[in-house]
Amino acid sequence: MKKISILVGSLRRGSYARKIAENLAEYFPAGYEAKIVEIGGLPLYSFDYDDPEVTDMPLPEEYREFRETIKACCGVLFVTPENNRTIPACLKNAVDIGSKPNSDVAWKNKPAGIVSHSVGSMGGYSAQKNLRLALSYFDMPLPGQPEVFLGHSPKLLDENGKICAPDTVAFLRRYIENFVSLIEK
Repeated sequence: MKKISILVGSLRRGSYARKIAENLAEYFPAGYEAKIVEIGGLPLYSFDYDDPEVTDMPLPEEYREFRETIKACCGVLFVTPENNRTIPACLKNAVDIGSKPNSDVAWKNKPAGIVSHSVGSMGGYSAQKNLRLALSYFDMPLPGQPEVFLGHSPKLLDENGKICAPDTVAFLRRYIENFVSLIEK
């Protein structure tokens, strides 16, 4: 069973990002297990935890568990809203935690997918572009096309949190197929 880690860039209960992520998890084919990795409890990143010269700050267990989870998966799917034209702080914190220590980066060469959304028309464009830039530093392959920018996210979901527009579902399924193809290379 191939594992996919899904990181949701929103801590809000009932967030649109989480509902979108839950839908996306169902679109992976047989042989894949896609699960949301909770990032809300990760302590704020400090390099002191990874600096061998700092001996009075032990590495938080949450860091170790998160890094091992990312290393054990075959791909990472980021589902994020846009906050102030960039990714939310919780997601940036997770990216930073996975980026250390330099000798053992959890993200290195790990295939990634990004689905951004916003309540407005732009669909999280700026958040996705900023996240793509950060992930490129770790040589994480990303699908080039199509990119997924979901605008007016509240209108995408029905009362049960399911994506209700058949064309949107079909588009997202194709994106997941492309992401899986990238993983299979």
